[in-house]
Amino acid sequence: MKKSSSTLAVLALCAAAGGAQAQSNVQVYGLLDMGLETANNQNANGNSLTRVISGGMNTSRWGLRGSEDLGGGLKAVFNLEGGILMDTGAQDGALFKRQANVGLEGSFGRVVLGRSFTTVYDTVITFDPMGFAPFYSWSTSGPATGPSKYGFTTQYDNIIKYAGTFGDWKIGANYAAGEQTTGAQDSAKVGFSTVYKVGGANLMATWERNNGNTVVATGNRDKNTVWHVGGNYETGPLKFWLVMRDYKLAAGKAATADVAANTTWGGVAYKLDPATTLTGAVYHINVKNVAAGTDADPTMYVLRYRYALSKRTDLHVTAAYAKAKNGQLTGLSRDDAAYGNSQHGLTVGMQHRF
Repeated sequence: MKKSSSTLAVLALCAAAGGAQAQSNVQVYGLLDMGLETANNQNANGNSLTRVISGGMNTSRWGLRGSEDLGGGLKAVFNLEGGILMDTGAQDGALFKRQANVGLEGSFGRVVLGRSFTTVYDTVITFDPMGFAPFYSWSTSGPATGPSKYGFTTQYDNIIKYAGTFGDWKIGANYAAGEQTTGAQDSAKVGFSTVYKVGGANLMATWERNNGNTVVATGNRDKNTVWHVGGNYETGPLKFWLVMRDYKLAAGKAATADVAANTTWGGVAYKLDPATTLTGAVYHINVKNVAAGTDADPTMYVLRYRYALSKRTDLHVTAAYAKAKNGQLTGLSRDDAAYGNSQHGLTVGMQHRF
């Protein structure tokens, strides 16, 4: 029986991981999250749909990561990570779509090259009450009906990325080469982040710029600029979040309008007991640079119940409602098209980590 190239690659990597244990620290890990969703306005007729979903609280994935002690406090590190569609068992994109990098780690911090989550992603994820949940969060981007979704990039190819911790400060930076013969800045991407811990609070700021390619007719290129400011605060069983994102897309074509929007979110989590957590969140997008009366300015309200069966296995129930202004389309998901000016949904699922 023939095996696909992806299957053979996985088998080879797992075998290599097992054989490498004697020389280095190698870990096979993963997160499996799936459940059921029911939501209204799933087509132009407003019909509801119930479906099995992969990724309720988090995207399902598996990976290999490890390190080798090189002496003198220096380590070689690597990470390979791919996505899984649990409802079908299919591979979610390229084999290691999520991460594929190698680097060095020491007292100076960590530097990796390859494909990786951005420094902005690494920072902002800890400031989202819903933790970038596929169902439902607008912290990475707004609903899919927005012209640009008003979000930020979660991963870069061709990345050079740095992360370091110095006392109460965490800092990060990355540069992704555009690899264009038209110029070093065409398709190049750069980002910076910082987090400062003070008592029970964490304060953060990020900035990133994603370039397009130069348009010959104007000599300009698209420039997508995104920044965040925010914080979280934990006291006893309560944790609070508040974040604002500013999004601007400066168009390189003379006849193309710029795009702008602000996204604000906040939330609170209450730990009833060691196993039970209730989390509520609100996301709002203020759409700019559109004709009067056509801005959607959608808002989404989310409530989640999470119960830990063990340290690695959780049950979760999440309900959400989204509404747009001026009869504009909006939906709960950042991936699925919307068919009405409001939508409500409910997910019930289970997550296991290994």
